[in-house]
Amino acid sequence: MEAFILIVTGIIGALITWFINNHKAKGAVRASALPSLIVGLIFYFFPNFLSEYLTKQIPLVFIGASFVGMVSINIMAKWIYVAISGFIFSLIYLNTGKFFNGFGGALGTTACISVLVAIGLAKLIEHRGIKKKSKVE
Repeated sequence: MEAFILIVTGIIGALITWFINNHKAKGAVRASALPSLIVGLIFYFFPNFLSEYLTKQIPLVFIGASFVGMVSINIMAKWIYVAISGFIFSLIYLNTGKFFNGFGGALGTTACISVLVAIGLAKLIEHRGIKKKSKVE
């Protein structure tokens, strides 16, 4: 259940930031900082709201996923690919969290990898759709 909550957190964090960045024109840094600050403060002031593990992990996952959401609409135009990136970010975070201990920039690096994978998937899907259309015609 904890893993599911962290995955949903990653998806929501990426989508909220992407929406604020691209549809409210607040800029990538503000779009990432404001929701991350709110989530951080919630868990700072209410540390017993959830389990100790989730209280420590949700802000980290949200901040990392907000890095995913900083992607420009020119690079990733569809919200579904941003959601997929947030999902991928969460999976990588859950499976390599201990590997990155002590390394700076782990959240940003993981976010970059997640966005690149989602862009690759989008290109594959679009390319496959173009091939199918051309074969039918």
